[in-house]
Amino acid sequence: MGNDKPQARGVTRRAFATTLVAGGAATAVIPLWAWAQQAGAPLNYPFPAQPGNLGLTLAPTPACGAATEAQTEGPFYSPQTPLRANLHEQNERAPKLVLQGLVLTPDCRPLANAVIDFWHCDDGGDYDNRTFRYRGHQFTDANGVYRLETIRPPMYPGRTPHIHAKLQGQQTRLLTTQVYFPDAADTNARDGIFSPRLLIAQRTLADGTIDGRFDFVLARA
Repeated sequence: MGNDKPQARGVTRRAFATTLVAGGAATAVIPLWAWAQQAGAPLNYPFPAQPGNLGLTLAPTPACGAATEAQTEGPFYSPQTPLRANLHEQNERAPKLVLQGLVLTPDCRPLANAVIDFWHCDDGGDYDNRTFRYRGHQFTDANGVYRLETIRPPMYPGRTPHIHAKLQGQQTRLLTTQVYFPDAADTNARDGIFSPRLLIAQRTLADGTIDGRFDFVLARA
């Protein structure tokens, strides 16, 4: 993250923070009203005719009842991401992460063919807003299961490690949220957006891969 690092593939979180401090000029890049409209817009991905079968290797987490807590989308969402569940890139330096779980209704029924759009920063703490590095959407299988393969994103100034997600079922409300890591307790405590209700369950496998679990609950439309 030195001065010789190539500069951005789009609007980076560093550039955004700089313009914001400089007097709100960030709105000239992405107007605040545009963020608000985008945050509530349907995802508009076509739902598959038949759900697949991803399997699930971890025990369920207690997740039914109230819908998953919504959180801010932030300034770095890009719509119309590629259909893919593997977000890995070449020459990664961060630990590998497999995050999987269920998408459920409040009465604990699995939601097949729900769409999940995931995005997060790269291993240097920057977001790519020109292409789709560390961005992609997928659909839950017949049992409501999703599986994401990526890296564990790092912290960056002002934010603890986190992954963004937007979810929607065919008959549910849109959910925009973020999930967090329990091994980042110090930075979690300093992050004004962090919520303990959005912590994943995690374990580290023998090869160093982080195996995570989080179940999302979507409110009915």
